[in-house]
Amino acid sequence: MPYTRLGRTALQVSRLCLGTLNLGVRTTEEEAFELLDDALERGVNFVDTANHYGWQRHNGYTEELLGRWFARGGGRRERVVLGTKVYHPMSELPNDRGLSARNIIASCEASLRRMGTDWIDLFQMHHVDRDAPWDEVWQAMETLTRQGKIRYVGSSNFAGWHLAAGQEAAIRRQYLGIVSEQCVWNLVSRHVELELVPAAQHYGIGVLAWSPLHGGLLGGALRKQADGTAVKSAQGRAMVALRTRHTEIVEYERLCAEAGLDPAEVGTAWVLSRPGLTAAVIGPRTQAHVDSAIRALNLTLPDDLLKRLDELFPPIGNGEPAPEAWLGG
Repeated sequence: MPYTRLGRTALQVSRLCLGTLNLGVRTTEEEAFELLDDALERGVNFVDTANHYGWQRHNGYTEELLGRWFARGGGRRERVVLGTKVYHPMSELPNDRGLSARNIIASCEASLRRMGTDWIDLFQMHHVDRDAPWDEVWQAMETLTRQGKIRYVGSSNFAGWHLAAGQEAAIRRQYLGIVSEQCVWNLVSRHVELELVPAAQHYGIGVLAWSPLHGGLLGGALRKQADGTAVKSAQGRAMVALRTRHTEIVEYERLCAEAGLDPAEVGTAWVLSRPGLTAAVIGPRTQAHVDSAIRALNLTLPDDLLKRLDELFPPIGNGEPAPEAWLGG
């Protein structure tokens, strides 16, 4: 398993991050524990969750599941770089959401209790809060850092200018600030290449790609629908995108077949090959999903296939970062 630094920090994380959105919801709890154990034994040391995950049962369920997994011992907690998130509503109460200092601190303490741990390695803002001043956000994060409850701060679903504004505010306070940004990045959704990735590279912020297969769309969705095995790709963002990108997906699966490669492994390998990418966040439901992602780590896509993928799923503008994207080079 290859490891890399998380942004400009010295923290070493695996290039695959195990996302927990499906655990205990689309798996049984015991199946979730088996997936976590297997991934850890194979070198995946990066685990990502969020305070509201598991909402299908109740908010906080997935963190509770992780707490039960850590409680099994065997050095599980010590071996894991643990990330969770704050922002989304956890109740109907008006202050039980967002990035106010009150909610940031209360949410962190609640996550610690649910997971039965003393610290969170990466505490991520799950979405920008346009009502929260950066000085308020950083005051809360500094408090948690001093208390030893968090080690690093990350963001998720930010725009490039949000990273710049937040990091400049942290610099003024002589605080480390944002060390990672988790964003949707895949062949179908390449918007982040325009401004977010350049901003992250400028500030030394690691980029974590969630939904590298666009909700299963790039994992052989048409083949799975044909043989009746589609699960994730038959709903959500994949189903919506398939209506408008059907022609491209037909061609994508044909290209993969001609190359003798699995579509899911091609999609994951493509994301992992992107400049500025720290890790791909995978959301496995089965052992086969973990196996596929690990094979993708060792897959080098040939130049001719990369060229065809760029033609099929072109970057925004002319492939340059902003403002060259709209200036024509």
